[in-house]
Amino acid sequence: MKLTYDELLQNEDKRIALMSSVASKIVKDYYDPIIGAAQNDYMINMFQSESSIKRQLADGMRYFFVREADEIIGFICIYPRGDAMYLNKLYLSSGSRGKGFARSMIDFIISQSKPLGLSAIELNVNKNNPSKFIYEKLGFNRIRSEKNDIGSGFYMDDYVYRLDF
Repeated sequence: MKLTYDELLQNEDKRIALMSSVASKIVKDYYDPIIGAAQNDYMINMFQSESSIKRQLADGMRYFFVREADEIIGFICIYPRGDAMYLNKLYLSSGSRGKGFARSMIDFIISQSKPLGLSAIELNVNKNNPSKFIYEKLGFNRIRSEKNDIGSGFYMDDYVYRLDF
């Protein structure tokens, strides 16, 4: 089945609320076992609340609903940073994982990057996230690790991956 990508715009309050709801549910389901519910709830509030998504859109980040047929199965958030498109978020609902959709999603991000003169995709991946192997399979290279303080005693302990194209 072909995926479609539906961009979220700044003035779409109802769809921003929908994105917040979809994103919060997917991230909660995926990351609670990896980083714990307390840190995940903190990060969801910090990054996936309606007000946070509105702020991110105003700052130039682009959010897309990922759909299979008419069903929302995930979401993406990207923005240009240096010579690369920064992949801030790429998530699929639990029932849509393991179906090979990641390749289509990365190809879509490349299609959004090339017209801007960008030549790579970069992203951070939690060191304990099993999805890091999917990025490696798709050709991403680990270029460094970093640990970022996000407040309230929480840290993001990540690898940074890059795909040059």
